[in-house]
Amino acid sequence: MTSTDTTPSRRTLLKSLGLGSAGIAAAPLLASCTGADTSSSSSTSTSVGSNYSDPVPKKAFRAVVDAFEKKGSDKVKINTVGHNDFQNNINNYLQGHPNPVFTWFSGIRMKTYAKSGLTRPVDDVWDKIGDNFSSSIAKASTAEDGKKYLVPWVTYPWAVFYNKALFKQRGYEIPATWDEFVKLCKTMKKDGITPIAFGDKDLWPACGTFDYLNLRINGYDFHEKLMAHEESWNQKKVADVFDHWKEILPYHQHGSLGRLWQDAASTIGKKTSGMYVIGLDQIGAQITGDAAKDLDFFAFPTINEKYGQDAVEAPIDGFMLSKAGKGDDVAKKFLQYLGSGAAQQTYLGSNHADVATAKDADTAKYTPLQKKSAKFIADAKQLSQFLDRDSLPAFAADVMEPALQKFVGSGTFDMKSVEAQAKQKYGK
Repeated sequence: MTSTDTTPSRRTLLKSLGLGSAGIAAAPLLASCTGADTSSSSSTSTSVGSNYSDPVPKKAFRAVVDAFEKKGSDKVKINTVGHNDFQNNINNYLQGHPNPVFTWFSGIRMKTYAKSGLTRPVDDVWDKIGDNFSSSIAKASTAEDGKKYLVPWVTYPWAVFYNKALFKQRGYEIPATWDEFVKLCKTMKKDGITPIAFGDKDLWPACGTFDYLNLRINGYDFHEKLMAHEESWNQKKVADVFDHWKEILPYHQHGSLGRLWQDAASTIGKKTSGMYVIGLDQIGAQITGDAAKDLDFFAFPTINEKYGQDAVEAPIDGFMLSKAGKGDDVAKKFLQYLGSGAAQQTYLGSNHADVATAKDADTAKYTPLQKKSAKFIADAKQLSQFLDRDSLPAFAADVMEPALQKFVGSGTFDMKSVEAQAKQKYGK
């Protein structure tokens, strides 16, 4: 078991969330990996299962715990596990001896475990921190039973990232509409630059492009209903999404199915690619130092004026309370602290690829890109999470991600097949 740097493999994560055989087979794995504190929490201590295994976030989260402990006599033990290992075995972890507090995600990932009975609501914590969050973040932290299960932590936007120096050098203008976007792709190709960086070896990155096309063409409400399978995948609105995508497929980076998103992101820094639909959390961790000064983004262009650029994709990470947290007052005190701007600022002091969710976070020390990201999210009329957070996990991992990869490789999306599989996964 390793706790070294691991990029999230959402495919395997979602398979485990789908309660698949892989997750069950690995039942004892996470408990041993975490070194989960199976002893009962004393009145002055608790523990947190953390997937912050990369050096930068691991150090940043340690600083958060240190700051909490300095506030009083309460202690928090951190059980850090490699990002992939933590996520791939979360189901078994929660059924074993979990830490009272654990890192997790909003959207259906949160709702899945809220519904399972393996976690506990944190409405009493929200009674103390609720005013510190926007209504959209509060909604994203609420499960189907109307109770809050997630304490929001950090977030980040997906957008079209580009290299400012390249745009200035070539005289490129930021495209606001689909026609302008396609025109810019043609110009870049003529200039010998790959218009759209793309790496889909991990399967999930293509979901971001699908989400934005659907949000811009059919609007947020349709997108959310499609994610919940309250709309059919076999209809013209879905066909329109892939017709638009086909228009720009020739401008995608060749060989994308065998390329990691990290490698695609690096081509933005090298100025060999012009644009990349990706999250700040991803590209912001790849292009750092002085090179980060040239990194910028713009909103995915308008396609349907009715919906404009209203919706922004902004996944929210947070913390949940496991069933082991029952009666753990220190765990709830720690969760309350995590919902403060002070805690989130401490974490972001050395991690510039995310932004705080708390309203009282002091953004004065944000980098320009963090400030722009925070405003971008705050100004959005609707916030989506991501296809694998907004839809049934097993559907995202087993159906959509392979289907999107096939589309990127062949230009073919089998709507009938996806609809048939959606009926099986959702049972409706």
